[in-house]
Amino acid sequence: MGTPRRRNGIEPGRKPPSAPSGVKENVPQKKKQKKQHFHSDLWFLLTLQNWILDFGRPIVMIVLPLEWFPLNKPSAGDYFHMVYNVITPFLLLKLIERSPRALPRSAVYGCIIFFVMGASIHLVGDSVNHRLVLSGYQLHLSVRENPIIKDLKPASLIDSFELLYLYDEQLGHWMWYIPFFIILFMYFTGCFTETEEKKKVPWTGWLLLLPSALYYWYLVTEGQITELFLFTFLAMVAVVIHQRRKGLGPDSNGLFLLWSFGVTLVLMALWVLYLWRTRCYATSTPDSFTCQSPGPTTPCTSRITTDLHLRQISFGRDSGCTRLMRIIDVHQRQRRQVPSCRQQHLH
Repeated sequence: MGTPRRRNGIEPGRKPPSAPSGVKENVPQKKKQKKQHFHSDLWFLLTLQNWILDFGRPIVMIVLPLEWFPLNKPSAGDYFHMVYNVITPFLLLKLIERSPRALPRSAVYGCIIFFVMGASIHLVGDSVNHRLVLSGYQLHLSVRENPIIKDLKPASLIDSFELLYLYDEQLGHWMWYIPFFIILFMYFTGCFTETEEKKKVPWTGWLLLLPSALYYWYLVTEGQITELFLFTFLAMVAVVIHQRRKGLGPDSNGLFLLWSFGVTLVLMALWVLYLWRTRCYATSTPDSFTCQSPGPTTPCTSRITTDLHLRQISFGRDSGCTRLMRIIDVHQRQRRQVPSCRQQHLH
């Protein structure tokens, strides 16, 4: 009779012991989660690939000889853009997977799809636009005013180039940037906790803060998406205020993202102050610039004719970057050659 009761090696009234292997697996997992609460690996990879694959695209096209990349083949910048279109959505998906709160999958997948579509549209449009610049296309002129476009026969071809411009500078950019900021905002909404220990940003986060903010500043100024950035940042601040009422605060990842956007806003303000330091603002015409006083005084003008062909090739990513470089060029020339508006007004 005793044999059936002990045939499984368990005495009556006792619970089966837990497997030792299960205990060994749980302890390292808890330690691992505690150590890797801040996603330093993902933030580092995002920052690195943004600087290399996005910011570095126009630079690599300047450094590498044009003879290596014929006009009927993809350029070095095109290959960088292709890699960016693959790595960035993958890293964003991994970031969403690590969100402390479950986010709506349909919204996440929809944003990723639109992001890839927009970035791919921009890849094609920007590639063709770069070749047009090398052939004499002038970025500061409209499509129909460009010398190499306006005399095309049949005239319906001009409509095709205007459609290309629409895809490159408008549709591609907005389908690229809007999903990107929506994904970051959705991730941010899940980065709230009551634990004070999780609210501390490690030293790796502080090291990545300035490079990340500098890239966002470049992205906003070059892409001409100031309104989109400000709306996203204000929405993040509103979420923080709402969660504070519940006794929750941003964790280390949320603080890193919030501080990155905050430093970006400061850099944007400094950039505007720099442009207004001479108390002038620049307005452009097709082939010259006018410096006007922003106050109610009599406008002082100095027309400066500049050759932008080199800048159009070097920074031919889109007209937004070209406009910024033209403004910088105006202010540099004003400091060297032209008296300030205030001095002209006094004389």
